[in-house]
Amino acid sequence: MKEYKRTNVYETADEKTMKAIFDYAEGYKAFIGECKTEREACAYIVEEAKKNGYKQFDFSEKVKKGDKLYYNNRGKAVFIIKIGTGDIKKDGIRIVGAHIDNPRLDLKQVPLYEDNGVAFAKTHYYGGIRKYQWATIPLALHGVVAKKNGEVITVKIGEADDDPVFYVSDLLPHLAAKQNAKTLGEAIEGENLNIWLGNIPYGEKDDDKTVKKNLLKILEEKYGIEEEDFLSAELSLTPSFKPKDIGFDRALVGGYGHDDRVCSYAAFTAAFDTESDKQTSVTLLVDKEEIGSEGSTGMQCCLLRDIIDVIADSFGVTSAAVRVASKCLSADVNASFDPNFPEVSEKLNATFLSCGAGITKYTGARGKSGSNDASAEYVAFLRKLFEDNGVVYQTGELGKVDAGGGGTVAKFMAKRNIDTLDAGVPVLSMHAPYETVAKLDCYMTYRCVKAIFAFM
Repeated sequence: MKEYKRTNVYETADEKTMKAIFDYAEGYKAFIGECKTEREACAYIVEEAKKNGYKQFDFSEKVKKGDKLYYNNRGKAVFIIKIGTGDIKKDGIRIVGAHIDNPRLDLKQVPLYEDNGVAFAKTHYYGGIRKYQWATIPLALHGVVAKKNGEVITVKIGEADDDPVFYVSDLLPHLAAKQNAKTLGEAIEGENLNIWLGNIPYGEKDDDKTVKKNLLKILEEKYGIEEEDFLSAELSLTPSFKPKDIGFDRALVGGYGHDDRVCSYAAFTAAFDTESDKQTSVTLLVDKEEIGSEGSTGMQCCLLRDIIDVIADSFGVTSAAVRVASKCLSADVNASFDPNFPEVSEKLNATFLSCGAGITKYTGARGKSGSNDASAEYVAFLRKLFEDNGVVYQTGELGKVDAGGGGTVAKFMAKRNIDTLDAGVPVLSMHAPYETVAKLDCYMTYRCVKAIFAFM
């Protein structure tokens, strides 16, 4: 009689497996260290696609067997498309969806002001953050400024060793008695996540000097940006921390944006590394998941359906027939069990670090509200697929019943009549400025994605 038991894979891993795990992690650390926003991740992935022989997808042209294509959606999302030699009506498309946006602080459209000799910028946080975690840490400024003349200026300040960084202040403990009496969620208000920008005044005359004027002077001279240009800018503050190994044994990786770049990296590297040319596949690296997958670059956009329409039409079958035969993996993270906070998890149904990729049959909140809830048959199909391909996996929910909850892009894929299951990397301190994952789980998620891309 076989019982279900999750195990730490390192207990039985051989030297070859250990090397593969740690080598994979080095490539991943380089990716998240370089790409802090969805625009940067998109640009990186497009360049990798080109290096691997992928060409620009064109909606006006039919695709053919053997094509390797990519589609850059507004510089914030990218689709990787591989047209296989198999029967698309019978086998459908193997789809893997992940997201490349992360929680952060976005500058408002009119951000700049001065208060008591200090220049600040107003922000509006993006995604589900715990606001107190974003005070008193070094922040970097990333994004673009689009000018009326059509010029787009790329901004990246705070990552190089000689760059300045930015900052949100907090109270000293000596004067924080009233603040300490508040809940964690109330201690730092969203409207007070103001960024410190400068402290030196400038003006043509002594009685006309202000710090804001000096800031505007620097922006114009160094970057060619005027205050009005912020109206058409997308600028974000992200932690300037570098990804680093954690622990004496280096089994873990700390860094910003594991949710969900850890699964995005697994998705596009597996797509490029899959050698089989039989199965048609589409890898979606999308934006806006952290705010509901909205907009023209999120998973709710009709773009995937449009691309499937083109593929189906190219081979004389209906899009509906292709979708119903397709299978999808929603590659997103889950919450790892944390021994320091055991009260929010139910151990039998939680994911643990270094026990493999985590599959999540359903997410949601309370009574599975807002969940996809994959069918038993599809979960069984993937169990066999993973085991046949040597993938170590575990299963888990997002915390105890009624403890909270969350969602992924899975339900939006399923609404297109495509069987979908969540699978990804367990994460500690999810949505914090510095999250933690296990190298082993990252590697097994990569193996998990490769398995679904293989022809079966």
